[in-house]
Amino acid sequence: MQLELLNEQGQATSKVDAPDTVFARDYNEALVHQIVVAFQANARQGTRAQLDRGEVKHSTKKPFRQKGTGRARAGMTSSPLWRGGGRIFPNRPDENFSQKVNKKMYRAGMASILSQLARDGRLAVVDSLSVDAPKTRLLAAKFKAMGLDSVMVIADQIDDNLALASRNLANVLVVEPRYADPLSLVFYKKVLVTKGAIEQLKEMYA
Repeated sequence: MQLELLNEQGQATSKVDAPDTVFARDYNEALVHQIVVAFQANARQGTRAQLDRGEVKHSTKKPFRQKGTGRARAGMTSSPLWRGGGRIFPNRPDENFSQKVNKKMYRAGMASILSQLARDGRLAVVDSLSVDAPKTRLLAAKFKAMGLDSVMVIADQIDDNLALASRNLANVLVVEPRYADPLSLVFYKKVLVTKGAIEQLKEMYA
């Protein structure tokens, strides 16, 4: 598989060889969906909580007499049938949303995403990415010159200048290969991979 090598103006100057085991796999939509959903589910903290009928603040007085009103009988206002009453099956803070994904499946899913990005022209290679100072405007100007407004950069090495310059850009994410996640790969319009990161991705997902 050959990937486009971009210069600082965002133009393809040549081709770079990339391993077919990572960048030329068939697209498995079901597997990609599974690992993306699992990634989002595993990020949930499960801190939401609701009250049941015994926990809501209410009076134990009978709202109205049992017979003669024409209304359905009611014993107390905490009933789940009443507005302001407790929930029948409330959510608890210790609820576990995590989903297990086997390592082999995760590696295959990540390779499938990278391969599809390469086929769609959303993945390209750069020699390296760096800025002279930890200034957001310098990195923003570099991406603007390349014609990129939503970009994820997978770099083999991230120095302090690049990390500080990129962290305040809303549509830019700069990570090392080990921190690349399926949701970000799908979300960003363009993915840039440095030459050094290609070998690391090969070791991880081939």
